[in-house]
Amino acid sequence: MLRFQHIEYLWFLLVIPLMIVIYIVWLKQRQAKLLKIGDLQLVNELLPTYSQRRNTIKFTLLVLALFFGVISLANLQSGARSEKVSRKGIDVMIALDVSKSMLAKDVSPNRLEKSKQFILRLLEKLSNNRIGLIIFAGKAYTSVPLTVDISALKMNLSTANPDMVPTQGTVLGDAISMASESFNSKETKYKSIVLISDGEDHDETAIDQVKKAVDEGIMINAVGVGSPEGSPIWDAETGENKKDEKGNEILSKLNENELQTIAQNGQGIYKQLNNTESTVAAIVNQINAIEQKNFGDTLFVDYNSFFQYFLAITLLLIGVDFFIPSRKKILWV
Repeated sequence: MLRFQHIEYLWFLLVIPLMIVIYIVWLKQRQAKLLKIGDLQLVNELLPTYSQRRNTIKFTLLVLALFFGVISLANLQSGARSEKVSRKGIDVMIALDVSKSMLAKDVSPNRLEKSKQFILRLLEKLSNNRIGLIIFAGKAYTSVPLTVDISALKMNLSTANPDMVPTQGTVLGDAISMASESFNSKETKYKSIVLISDGEDHDETAIDQVKKAVDEGIMINAVGVGSPEGSPIWDAETGENKKDEKGNEILSKLNENELQTIAQNGQGIYKQLNNTESTVAAIVNQINAIEQKNFGDTLFVDYNSFFQYFLAITLLLIGVDFFIPSRKKILWV
């Protein structure tokens, strides 16, 4: 089994096609400028030291060095030994609000990024459990089903944003319903939902879904993000705060009453996300109070890393590029 230890670094590979496009555009612009001067063959004779071929080779070497360098950072590994590991834990579905109101900056850097920081710390504390991720706004979507692969969950979490859910709003009921459906319906315990939202829109279906979830043995904890006083919502498209039809700035307020009611009916707790560490501790303590079950998973417990080989290739390519001159030498007679 092959895997990347730090899969998040693979995003740097997106720089490569951008570099190639920029290089091609530069070549075309350079050729267009030379054509304005005169015949290409004559111009090349006037620039005897310039070598397009050498510059292309050097560029290719740098692109390859970047590719292998990123693979080295991500650390490709293979499972060297696997065994059946018996672990105790529960199933936890995290439901994250990604509506545009979560871009409000009444917490730093904004509500959504603060929520992501909270989830990352929560994952560290719940490493023995199976965890999944749901994102929602005007509609709920399963981003990651229940898994022990925390690296995949972190990858999806990093990309979560309002554009991923085109329908806006805050459908707490749909999020709770989808999270409930992610669990094993034959079990009446070992399950918990962590709902993270500003609760801005009142969702009349939320309490009904909470009661259904509790009947299925699911504990629901709620985390409120933002301030009751409210904050403007930053609009990246216009470069300013969102405004209503009259030109007044729209304030988004944390609806604590809604989230508190959900937590109370869900046999869990509600915490406002002010201090990340204390909020994580409170939620983890509440979850750990749930009876745990035995997980029997086949896991690779020993891995061989190959980063050193990719690093060696990267350094070799950079070295070769360094010793290739970009200009030709002219022998004068």
